[in-house]
Amino acid sequence: MLPDDYDQIDSTVRATLRDVLGLSEARAASLTADTALFGALPELDSMAVAGLLTEIEERLGILIEDDEVDGEMLETYGSLVRFAAAKTPR
Repeated sequence: MLPDDYDQIDSTVRATLRDVLGLSEARAASLTADTALFGALPELDSMAVAGLLTEIEERLGILIEDDEVDGEMLETYGSLVRFAAAKTPR
């Protein structure tokens, strides 16, 4: 079941990807739950991951522990949004 604020979290993660990675508005808007991220999005390299996650933490008021960062979380846009939603306080 999706949290009530899922759409807001989705918008925040989408905007963060756009801002941190320099994606165009159209490209950010075209991301779907199945859009592959790490390894498929050239802008999202290992250096960009740290900046992206730090910015998501700040914008959503969450804390992402180092041991939570893995390939599965960054595999698709949907997996990143679900991870962020699970971390967001209710």
